[in-house]
Amino acid sequence: MTAKSNSDTLITVYGGSGFLGRHVVRALAKRDYRIRVAVRRPELANFLQPLGRVGQIHAVQANLRHAPSVDAAARDASILINLVGILAEGGKQRFDRVHAYGAEQIALAASAHGARLVQVSAIGADKNSPAHYARSKATAERLALAAQPQTVIMRPSIMFGPEDDFFNRFAVIARMSPFLPLIGGGETRFQPVFVGDVATAIADAVDGKLRGGTIYELGGPEVRTFKELMQFVLATIERKRLLVPVPFFVAKLEAMVLQFAPPPFTLTGDQVEMLRIDNVVSEAAKADGRTLQGIGIAPDSIEAIAPSYLWRFRRTGQFRSRAA
Repeated sequence: MTAKSNSDTLITVYGGSGFLGRHVVRALAKRDYRIRVAVRRPELANFLQPLGRVGQIHAVQANLRHAPSVDAAARDASILINLVGILAEGGKQRFDRVHAYGAEQIALAASAHGARLVQVSAIGADKNSPAHYARSKATAERLALAAQPQTVIMRPSIMFGPEDDFFNRFAVIARMSPFLPLIGGGETRFQPVFVGDVATAIADAVDGKLRGGTIYELGGPEVRTFKELMQFVLATIERKRLLVPVPFFVAKLEAMVLQFAPPPFTLTGDQVEMLRIDNVVSEAAKADGRTLQGIGIAPDSIEAIAPSYLWRFRRTGQFRSRAA
């Protein structure tokens, strides 16, 4: 009997046109899966097609707030992947609707169609968190596991890569402002993880290499404070800026105004609350092998990746004056 090829397997990737999504689609395409990208505006996802063979990747319309469209996008798929997430609320895009309700609808569709599910959450997901974002992520995990108990849940730390909204954001601010704010003094700890490593872990879950009904925590090789990350950005883009500590209570007051500011200066009260909590892999996950290293992936460092896309924020780009 001929073994089933990956090209016979259809995977639906909800949110496949986003920052993480494009890397997940690329990783799956390299492994010869057929990929259905479910997004609100499929006409804006055509840039994904060159990542695979002709006909291997196609986009369909789906909105996590509209259950029938979620179910339609799941039909005939063997695996569903939920990458949809928002960092701030706006209009109809609310944490509870997008994260919790949306995740439940995808999990119910997975159960109804006999598909496996990979749910991407976030380190810091906690039903008791002061941040609404983190509480909604914890609710999403609970609802996904209730509907599909063999769900593989991925909790990445902040992700970096060419299109990221972390290093790029603060590099833009550094180019425009004489200082960078250190909310809470910049002592919050992070474990930045390369988006390509997260995509590889998700592809491994699709391959069946990871345990179902398990939460994996994905972090990079180093833990650094927010202040150290800002120092890294400034050193990489070769700019000198003041690092100004901002107490949490002051940041909360500022967020009342900055929540209406245009990017990259937007700051919400919920984001301030998130900065009160360290964003690192737990000791329990390390002990259980529920990390990148535990599943056999050697994570890339920020030094190995970030300078390759942050150079454009230097005063002369890739050109520098050199001593004779």
